Amino acid sequence: MSKILVTGGAGFVGTNLIIELLKSNHVIVSIDNYSIGNKENHQSGVNYINGDIDEIENLVKNDFDFCFHLAGLSRIQPSFEDPQNTFKVNTAGTLKVLNWARTNNTKVIYSGSSSKHHDPTISPYAMFKYLGEEICKLYKITYGMNIEIVRFYNVYGPFEIKYGKWAAVIGLWRGIVEKKGIIKIVGDGEQRRDFTHVNDIVDGLIKIAFSNETHDDAWELGSGENFSLNEVYQFFKTKYNIEKKYINEQKGNYRETLRENDDAIKILGWKPKFKLQDYIDNL
Repeated sequence: MSKILVTGGAGFVGTNLIIELLKSNHVIVSIDNYSIGNKENHQSGVNYINGDIDEIENLVKNDFDFCFHLAGLSRIQPSFEDPQNTFKVNTAGTLKVLNWARTNNTKVIYSGSSSKHHDPTISPYAMFKYLGEEICKLYKITYGMNIEIVRFYNVYGPFEIKYGKWAAVIGLWRGIVEKKGIIKIVGDGEQRRDFTHVNDIVDGLIKIAFSNETHDDAWELGSGENFSLNEVYQFFKTKYNIEKKYINEQKGNYRETLRENDDAIKILGWKPKFKLQDYIDNL
């Protein structure tokens, strides 16, 4: 049994992670400011602290074994609207978490992004998540800290956000279906994404945290296959007979994501098990 801090513990990935960690009777504390997280996601037996990660040193004494640093602003388009806050949370907030973790040599598992494999100047989100990774590498090398970076690929699944600017494509389209709307496809719909089920993400996070294996760069958690948005629309069309329309391309988007390395599979024995089409078919 370990004592574990989850930043962003009331959010999408954080909630699924906490549910799994509770099965092993760990002591779990969450820090979340509820700008995106939801109190309806609270799980029994968890100490939920309402606060910003830049106040982490004042919010919680560090006697923790692990910190899953999941708190962040995780969408590209909103980062153009508020680059300053995106930097504050995704970059400066990460620095605060690492300084806190350093006081007790707490192992940190940092949620990076597949946007690392694209030009970081394409959006404030991409740049500030990239800088978050670089800060992790700095502290790992300079201070000898136990830090592992994990890159997520287009996560979907239970507790995903379905409405508003923080909703990713699968959750957003689910919300449109519920309201009997029309799916809006950005650009030509041929951009491809590696969609990864949150249960696979959680499995990878836990394997990385409790392993003694280290990675010089980052562990990549992606399904290893990708679909165009047009193909994903056909999954929804088959299930719900919903209509679509195309809208103008948005700045900051890239044409393709696909898991870049298999290290988590080869070294940790991680294996993605869930299929996007099955998920949509069983909604």
